[in-house]
Amino acid sequence: MSASPTRRAFLKGKVQEVPRQRPPGAGPEAEFHDACTQCGECAAACPEGIIMKDAGDRPFLDFNAGACTFCHACTDACDFGALSPENEWLWRGSVESSCLSMNGVNCRTCEDHCDQRAIGFRLQTGGRAQPVLDEDLCNGCGGCSMACPVGAITFKKTNPKTEARP
Repeated sequence: MSASPTRRAFLKGKVQEVPRQRPPGAGPEAEFHDACTQCGECAAACPEGIIMKDAGDRPFLDFNAGACTFCHACTDACDFGALSPENEWLWRGSVESSCLSMNGVNCRTCEDHCDQRAIGFRLQTGGRAQPVLDEDLCNGCGGCSMACPVGAITFKKTNPKTEARP
């Protein structure tokens, strides 16, 4: 992930730290840190088993373990307000240059595992195919990331969608 460190991480001298994908329902990182008690109830409630703890014992999603179904069991289990159904999930997939298909190896595993059909491929010269990810279709579930044999799928945080005002 090519994100810059959070202001909090910078002030603590952790300039290499990048934002973690918190469970669905997590708000802004600072608010999440303040509200999360590190109780582990969200991880215990997750039927997919993809909620792990970071170095600070706060929950994050590990898409190497599986994809998120957005069942909101984690949100329902959080009694402290760290996870709220009103908070929008802002993470979307991104394909890195290590993608096998971009390097001339026939692979479409991410496309096969994308239930949203957000990933397609555009043929290029030299036997390559460029993955094309539709951010409007991608829900950031991690199914493509889990399946990628070289870990070429990362996630970036998008801006919240705002509704047009009349």
